[in-house]
Amino acid sequence: MMFNEEMYAYGAKGSAIREINSIGSKLAEEFGKENVYNYSIGNPSLPPPQSVYDAILSILKEPDQVAVHGYSSNWGMKDVRAHLAEGINSKFGQTLTYENIFLTCGSCAALSVLFKGLAVPGDEFIVIAPFFPEYTVFIEGAGAKQVIAMAHEGDFMIDIDNLRNAITEKTKAVIIDSPNNPTGAVYTEENIKALCSLLREKEAELGHPIYLISDEPYRAVVYDDIEVPYPMSYYDDSIICYSFSKSLSLAGERLGYIAFSNKMENWLDIAKAVYGAARINGHAGTPTLFQKVLLTCADDLTDISVYKTNRDILVENLSEMGYSFVYPDGAFYLMVKSPIADATEFAYDAANNYHLLLVPTDDFGYPGYVRLSYCVSTDMIKRSLPAFRKLAEAYGIC
Repeated sequence: MMFNEEMYAYGAKGSAIREINSIGSKLAEEFGKENVYNYSIGNPSLPPPQSVYDAILSILKEPDQVAVHGYSSNWGMKDVRAHLAEGINSKFGQTLTYENIFLTCGSCAALSVLFKGLAVPGDEFIVIAPFFPEYTVFIEGAGAKQVIAMAHEGDFMIDIDNLRNAITEKTKAVIIDSPNNPTGAVYTEENIKALCSLLREKEAELGHPIYLISDEPYRAVVYDDIEVPYPMSYYDDSIICYSFSKSLSLAGERLGYIAFSNKMENWLDIAKAVYGAARINGHAGTPTLFQKVLLTCADDLTDISVYKTNRDILVENLSEMGYSFVYPDGAFYLMVKSPIADATEFAYDAANNYHLLLVPTDDFGYPGYVRLSYCVSTDMIKRSLPAFRKLAEAYGIC
């Protein structure tokens, strides 16, 4: 063969999110962008906070511009990593140092190299459905097997019984995502404590670590004073994958990190294995300019009140129209129950007829729903409401 057939399969399939977004582009060309309501992709619709612009301008005036635009350590700049560790310690009562932090090009890169660094042949990684579809690619690309544990449908919390049944002697890690994509659910402290209790029980029973990997691109995007439990505070064998794509609206700059709990046995060896995986993947460090931005902006936040406004408009109006969904406490997604069993048919055939671009959740491991990404303009949401009503009327739910 001239190429790797397994890699071809991943490249040829693509993702439903991108496919729906592509359909939206075609509809916009035909009917005008203002007449198409694209809820497909989770691309932040807000600018970065002013502090990011100020930091960039200041950095670009530094005397040593060779250093600003040159390579940094592949692990990331030591002072930046120390600053991030201090922030985690201050907020969550940890005792991390710069050695516990590995800077990455976003959370996706963090997960990809983490899975590859952890996995050995025969390993299983458990995901909680619904889950971000790229987890499948990252896990299988690391040579491991993905195992799905369904969330509790009533509230999309982790179903502890389902998870218990999914854990085997081959389980290497459990991956969680809170606030969740695609549901917007935030796992409660009670739910996280129950999860960690189960993992400790299973570690003792099986005689080996089970890592808790927390994917956290939406940690800062929460509403109504909701608290997001920090897994490292409840479970020693925790690893955090963070991204600044949403909190700072820097999705295109690909900026994130892995934080390894220093309470894990052999945590530094694990970190070095992950670094080795990053080398294999061609990871040659995170952009130096934006590492420097983190020295002053890591804890800043874009104006997420806009997302809250968008959420409130959608949930109020779609509820009144008869749509069913679980109220989202975070992220910028609303997962709506399809009025027919085949959510793909509902999204591709029915919703598209009204120029509504919704993503069926089959690829998220949870059929029967569609995901709305409401990181869009508030004006578009308001303009889309008549289309949602017509769609509801077509199915007799309004």
